[in-house]
Amino acid sequence: MAKDSSGRQQHLRQLIAQQAARMMAEEGITDFSHAKRKAGKQLGATDINCLPTNSEIEEEIRLYHEIYNSEDQPENLRQLRADAVIVMRLLERFNPHLTGPVLDGTAGKFAETHIHLFADSLKDVEMFLLNQQIPYETNEKSYRVSERRSSDRKGGDRKKVPVFTLEGPHGLIRLSVFEIDDLRTPTRSPANGQASTRVNLDGLKALIALSRLNPELEM
Repeated sequence: MAKDSSGRQQHLRQLIAQQAARMMAEEGITDFSHAKRKAGKQLGATDINCLPTNSEIEEEIRLYHEIYNSEDQPENLRQLRADAVIVMRLLERFNPHLTGPVLDGTAGKFAETHIHLFADSLKDVEMFLLNQQIPYETNEKSYRVSERRSSDRKGGDRKKVPVFTLEGPHGLIRLSVFEIDDLRTPTRSPANGQASTRVNLDGLKALIALSRLNPELEM
């Protein structure tokens, strides 16, 4: 009986991961926790142990794109990366780094593009956008960081930073503004808790060139 119960639980866990992945790939949901809770509710899961990990959902997102979006997703990804190059060139003085789904290849058609900026002053970024007549909205985002900052003990291993949101040609572009020294302290991936991968403009252009030679790298 215990073995049967464990098997059913594992099966439900996989179904929730697949449903959450579908919602993140097709409905524009960007938060893993929200996606898994919504999927669990839809599938009638009452046991928290049935909820998948973020990394399990991320793997299902990749599989979903391979099965259902194998024709459209690579082109969408190329467009999003090309858009990121344009924005990063424009903001080059703030040492932009691309991170998130557009970099790792899991971006769906409603994906947001996440770019980290590193500036002496938030005002410098704001004035630059105003002078370039680029409309934006402002908000904040809390990031998990790989090292605890001595000046932010109360916040544990989280850091809240200002975010400028731009309307891109193929989706929203989120510009998170960090202090210059934060470049040495990578944020943690929401999927697996490891240090997030991020690349500068040269790294992104190299990735795009490599993807042209080997299209499988885009998935």
